[in-house]
Amino acid sequence: MSPEGIGEQKLVYGEAGYVLEDVPHLTDFIPDLPTHTNPLQDNQAYSVVKQYFVNMDDTVAQKIVVHKSSPRGTHFRRAGPRQRVYFESDEVHACVVTCGGLCPGLNTVIRELVCGLAYMYGVSKILGIEGGYRGFYARNTITLTPKSVNDIHKRGGTILGTSRGGHDTSKIVDSIQDRGINQVYIIGGDGTQKGASVIFEEIKRRGLKVSVVGIPKTIDNDIAVIDKSFGFDTAVEEAQRAINAAHVESESVEYGIGVVKLMGRYSGFIAMYATLASRDVDCCLIPESPFYLEGKGGLFEFIEKRLKENGHMVLVVAEGAGQELIAESMRFMDHEDASGNKLLLDVGLWLSQKIKNHFSTKKNITLNLKYIDPTYMIRAIPSNASDNVYCTLLAQSALHGAMAGYTGFTVGPVNGRHSYIPFYRVTETQNQVVITDRMWARLLSSTNQPSFLSQKMVEDARQEEEHPTQLLDGEEDSRNHNGVVLLS
Repeated sequence: MSPEGIGEQKLVYGEAGYVLEDVPHLTDFIPDLPTHTNPLQDNQAYSVVKQYFVNMDDTVAQKIVVHKSSPRGTHFRRAGPRQRVYFESDEVHACVVTCGGLCPGLNTVIRELVCGLAYMYGVSKILGIEGGYRGFYARNTITLTPKSVNDIHKRGGTILGTSRGGHDTSKIVDSIQDRGINQVYIIGGDGTQKGASVIFEEIKRRGLKVSVVGIPKTIDNDIAVIDKSFGFDTAVEEAQRAINAAHVESESVEYGIGVVKLMGRYSGFIAMYATLASRDVDCCLIPESPFYLEGKGGLFEFIEKRLKENGHMVLVVAEGAGQELIAESMRFMDHEDASGNKLLLDVGLWLSQKIKNHFSTKKNITLNLKYIDPTYMIRAIPSNASDNVYCTLLAQSALHGAMAGYTGFTVGPVNGRHSYIPFYRVTETQNQVVITDRMWARLLSSTNQPSFLSQKMVEDARQEEEHPTQLLDGEEDSRNHNGVVLLS
């Protein structure tokens, strides 16, 4: 592996600045593997589909808005079934594991992996690993069949159970090898995908014919590269209930304030989209956009102005917002959970108390403030119709890739087309709301709230978003325009 721990980059260069960030294949480290006819060609469900198999040269562009003089840029391999597969149906022994926090849609992904393997590829040996990564060596497994998973999509949570941490790579790969498993489907967030990458590297080192496939999960929608993560639509929809309750409470009393804390450890997508969808929110605070409480242009001044105008207000805050302010006032030391995530202080409770204290002591106003935290209610519900469809596409794209011999990749939509993405691309950074982007401007226009940003902050944010060209430094000197380059 490279010093950064991202393994090898498998790059293919073409004309006009075309770069394919390809994913590993079993034949990269196990040469001369036999191929087989894809059983889908005899599947009656697909008999009427024209050109069902994906062309081997199909790729998906990471950027679709370009200038006429722009290079063709970065592409990813398009997901979908191939004409030739590297596993025969009766030799496949697959396993599924869920890791990290709960998220709507987990059971739907499990169901569609099992049903897809069984109904499309005739696979009969599928195991569920209980309790996350440590379940490989410390818990029991359960047999998964289409019948046993038939209605699990109607339930929240995960039938396999989950946990954080528990990643002992050698023990996990030993268990995979001992059980004869040759397809591993890992559902989880950033930390889970990093773990999956390490598992793949160890399997590659041992020369095992095992496909390792990641399915990215984060309710916060902060997975890099992909358009969105499953469970996000459901979370935004469910957040409306909490915002509506806060609105009803606040407008029913004098000087009413409803404070709603939504998920978003590092990224404020749920808070932003829920605010835009609701239209009842007066102010939205997210981790990407710093704010301050006192003084001209501060939050307290805005709250006072809005109360004078309307007599009530609703404030939505993402859980990761204002953490520096809380840590400063409480002298809090950084701590992490088992997944390496920073443990956050409750910004909702802290902010609610700060607001009440300010108006009671400095303004002599008694507020009727209601604080609502729907976090665990949102995480635990089944996915909605939109997410159910999306989870189906994710699961089927994942198993098509594994059957075609691809490994060491995660799957997701890029500009609306499902793609196979190297692990390092979804773990090297996190998606965040771009506060210099039009979407955040739309929110500010909708709520008519101040941005709380100084001109210097805006300029700094703009400079951070100005990326160089998509070609790597020094690329012109070393690339082979017609071949594959492995960069360690």
